[in-house]
Amino acid sequence: MIAPFTALDGDAAEPTPRQQAVLDAVLSLMVEEGDALTMNAVARRASCSKETLYKWFGDRDGLLAATVRWQAARVRAGAYDRQKLDIAALRDSLKGFAANWLSVISSPTSIALNRLAIGHAASGKSNLGGIVLANGRFAIGERLRPVLEAGRDAGLLAFDDAEAAFRTFFGLVGRDVQIRLLLGDALKLSAAEIARDAAHATDQFLALHGRPKSATDDRAAPKA
Repeated sequence: MIAPFTALDGDAAEPTPRQQAVLDAVLSLMVEEGDALTMNAVARRASCSKETLYKWFGDRDGLLAATVRWQAARVRAGAYDRQKLDIAALRDSLKGFAANWLSVISSPTSIALNRLAIGHAASGKSNLGGIVLANGRFAIGERLRPVLEAGRDAGLLAFDDAEAAFRTFFGLVGRDVQIRLLLGDALKLSAAEIARDAAHATDQFLALHGRPKSATDDRAAPKA
């Protein structure tokens, strides 16, 4: 028996492989059908019963929320050791996050999901816009916050407000990419271009918020 779905709160839990297949089916249907997405269509595409969908996700909004969390879960900071964090490790972690996020927002599934959410937010048809905000943008911000705060605690970053620092980083990474894609620009980002843009945005952020070394940091060790 497949375990009941556990909500993806941050990185605390993940759907089972079978549930992941259902969520991937939802993303595919959003690209193909947009607003016509139904529980019946998901059940047919994922080869499961509607009863199973309701058991795992509750209702259509619950299914959409889980799908957004699953899509957003692909955006993660790189691994780092908080106790041994140096500027190279911090840069790699931020660069990894930036590359993941650019890869996600430039994907057809993300474009379809966000277009649908914008349409629903404008019409008041459903709470999909709020679901995308809460489980996408805001959840991703909370995921990167520990990295930024670890950098500040290690004396590598200087900022007063972690949310403001994240918004600066977010803007440097995304630039106008997402809005162009949402409006139909046939912008194509290769893996090499994503890696380059992620590195450039990270270096810009560190230039803004990196804490310069003091003279005492470079003092030579006493001679024997």
